Amino acid sequence: MQKGPIIAAKERGPGPGRYALPSTVGFEYHDATKRTDPAYSFGRRLVFKDNKDGPGPAYYIDPCMTRHGKDGTPVYSLLKRQSDPKNFKTPGPGTYQPENVHPQGEVIAPKHSIGFRSRYRKLDHNPSPNKYILPPVIGPQQAYKTSAASYSMTGRSKIGCYLEDLAKAPGPGHTQKVHPDIYMTQAPHYSLRSRSFMPSDSVKKPGPGAYSPENVKINRPAAPSYSLGVRHTEYTCPLITDIQ
Repeated sequence: MQKGPIIAAKERGPGPGRYALPSTVGFEYHDATKRTDPAYSFGRRLVFKDNKDGPGPAYYIDPCMTRHGKDGTPVYSLLKRQSDPKNFKTPGPGTYQPENVHPQGEVIAPKHSIGFRSRYRKLDHNPSPNKYILPPVIGPQQAYKTSAASYSMTGRSKIGCYLEDLAKAPGPGHTQKVHPDIYMTQAPHYSLRSRSFMPSDSVKKPGPGAYSPENVKINRPAAPSYSLGVRHTEYTCPLITDIQ
C-alpha cells in the first residue's frame, strides 16, 4: 500500500486537450454554466459609391437641437429700458374708495354679477334659433321626461261588422246582464244543506241508573278511611306452570 501524497505525474490519463469543454471567451459556443458579459460588434466603414464631398465648416448645427427636439433650456434676451409713456397719470389719494372695501378677515357673503351676452364675431357661423330641434315632450316619442300612458283610437271597421248585414245585429236579449255584486258592495252569502248526523257505533252505554253518585265523596270533606286486606299463610305453595 502506497502512503503519502499522490504524485500527479504517475497518474496516466487524458490530457486537457482530450476534453471538449466549451470556451469561456467570446460569444459563440460560450460555456452555459459561466457568466457571459455583454458583447458588442464593430462594423466596417461604409464606402460611398459616388465621391461626393461632405459639408464644410459652414454646416452649423444649433447645439440646443437634439434628436428629440430642443433641449428645453430657458433662453433670456436683454433689451434696453423702455421709456415711460407720457400719457400715464398716477391716481391721487382721492381716487381710491376704501369705504367700499370689506374689512379683511371678516365673513362676507358671496357676490355674483350678471353681464350681457357677449357679441359674436362676424366670422363665427352660429346656427339660427330654428336650426335647433328639441325632442317632443308630448306623446310616446319623448325620452327624457316622464309621460303618461298614451292611447290611440281608430274608427270602427266595417269588414266583418254587423253593419254588413243588419239582420245579424245583436238584440237586447243577446247581451247578458251584469250582476250587481260586480259594481256594488257584495252581500254575504250563506248555503243551506241537509242535517248531518254524528257517526255512532253499536256499543251499549250505561244508563243513568248505573251510576252511584251517593258513594262519591270527592266534592265534600270526608274522614280518612283504611282498608284491611286478607292475611295469607306463608306456607302456601305458589302456582308454577310448566310452559313447553
